[in-house]
Amino acid sequence: MERLSYATLKRQGFDGYLLEQAPERVLQFGEGNFLRAFVDYFIDRMNEEAGFDAKVCVVQPIPYDGRARFAEQECLYTLFLRGQENGEKVNKKRVISAINRCINAYLDYDVLMDCAKNPDLRFIVSNTTEAGIVYDPSCEFTDKPANSFPGKLTQFLYHRFELGLPGFIILSCELIDHNGEELNRCVHAYIKQWGLSDTFAAWVDAENVFCSTLVDRIVPGYPRSEAATICEELGYEDQLIDTGEVFGAWVIQGPQSIKEEFPFEKAGLPILVVDDVTPYKQRKVRILNGAHTSFVLGAYLAGQNIVRDCMKDPVIQGFMNKTLYEEVIPTLDLPKEDLLDFAAAVAERFANPYIDHQLLSISLNSTSKWRARCMPSLLEYARRNDGALAPCLTFSFAAYMDFYRSGKERTEKALVGKRGEDTFEISDDAWVLDFYYEHKDDTNAEIANAVIANEAMWGEELKNLPGFTEAVIKALDRIDEVGIYEAMREVQG
Repeated sequence: MERLSYATLKRQGFDGYLLEQAPERVLQFGEGNFLRAFVDYFIDRMNEEAGFDAKVCVVQPIPYDGRARFAEQECLYTLFLRGQENGEKVNKKRVISAINRCINAYLDYDVLMDCAKNPDLRFIVSNTTEAGIVYDPSCEFTDKPANSFPGKLTQFLYHRFELGLPGFIILSCELIDHNGEELNRCVHAYIKQWGLSDTFAAWVDAENVFCSTLVDRIVPGYPRSEAATICEELGYEDQLIDTGEVFGAWVIQGPQSIKEEFPFEKAGLPILVVDDVTPYKQRKVRILNGAHTSFVLGAYLAGQNIVRDCMKDPVIQGFMNKTLYEEVIPTLDLPKEDLLDFAAAVAERFANPYIDHQLLSISLNSTSKWRARCMPSLLEYARRNDGALAPCLTFSFAAYMDFYRSGKERTEKALVGKRGEDTFEISDDAWVLDFYYEHKDDTNAEIANAVIANEAMWGEELKNLPGFTEAVIKALDRIDEVGIYEAMREVQG
C-alpha cells in the first residue's frame, strides 16, 4: 500500500482541500495528537475558508526523534472528528495539509534558530504538557538548546530581537491556569538569569503578546486497534492518523486585534478572543468536569462502567441534568444562552459513540476533583439562595464518600472496594486513602463528621456550611436503605 503523500492523493483523484505551498507563519512547539487535531485543524480550515495561506513548522521540544514519520508522508495526515451532533452519529474525515515540516530542537538547533529570520513568521503555539511551562535554573543561554521550553523560547526570541524583526502572538495551550502569563514570567526569569539586556526585556513586552488560552477537545489520538482497517478503507498507509471528538472550543485571552491576523471568524471556527479567560475556565471546570465528578462515582456503584451508557439511563442522566441546569448554571455569570449551549454540548459529548470513557478512570483523585469542580458550585448556590443546599451536589458528596468508604482493604497504591461480587481500585493520594482506611468501620454519622471536618481535604468551608453534615448523613442513610440508584432517583424529586 502506498504511503500518504500529495502524489498519492492526486493519483487517487482526491478532491478535498490541499495546500502544498505557503509561507511558514506558525511555529509550533509540540507535534502530538492534540495540537494536530486542534490547532493544525483550525489552521487548515482557515487556509481553505479564510485565505490564511499559512504553513506550520512543527518543533519537537524533546530529544526523541520523530521527524521521519512526518517526512515520509510530507507532513500530511488524516484526521477523523467523531462523535454525536443533534442526536446523530458523526464521523468527519479531513486530510490536513497545514504542516510544512517537522524539526527537532535538539537535533536541528541551528535550523530552529534560523526560523527567527523568517519575516512571515507571526504566531508561536505550544502544548508541551502541564510540566512544560517551568523555570529550570539549570538551563544556560549557551545550551543548544536550553532544556526547558521557556528556555528554548527565550533563546528563539533573542535571535529574533537581534535581527530587528517584529515579535509574535504567542498562544500557550498547556493545561495550566494562566498559561501565557506563566510562560511570560519564565521568559523574564531567564532574561534575568542569563544577564540579557534591558532593551531585550522591553522588546519582549512591547513586541510580543503572550496569550493565556483555554483549549477544549477530547483527542483519543492514533486509533491503534482500527488503524489497519482505516488505512485499507483510505487506500493509503498513514502512520499519523489522528482522532478527536467533534466538539472543540478555543478561548484566547488577548487584544481583539488578533482577529485581524487570525481569521477564525471568517472560517466559522469555535474560537473566541476575550479580555479574561477566567469565566470560560470556570464554565468548563464546573459544567464539563463538574458533571463528570458529580455523577460518575454514584453511577459506578449503581452498576455502570462507561460514560456513554450513563447517558442512556434516565435516572443518571436526569441527575446530571438537574445538577447542571438547576444547581450549577445558576451560579455562573456568563450569558445564560452561552451556558445552556455549553451544557447541551456536554451531554452530546458524554454520549459520544466512539469514546469508551471509563468511569473508574474518571474516579482517579476524586477528592481533589470534587473540591475543585463541585465544591465551588455548592458554596455559590448556598450564597445565592439564602443558605439553601443544592440537593444533587450534596448527594454527589455522599456518593463520593460511599465510593471511598467501600474500600475495606489497603494495597500499596489503592484501596480495594467491592461492587457486588467484583472488586475495584480506589486511587487517590496516599494520605487520603489512609484516612478512609482508618475510618472504614465508622457509622454514617462518624465518617461524615470526620470527612467534612478534614481541613486538608476541604478547608473550613464545608464544615461551616449550615446543615451540610446533617444532609450528607441523611443521604448516606438513604443509600444504605434503598441503594444508591434509587436514592439518586429520589433526590431528583
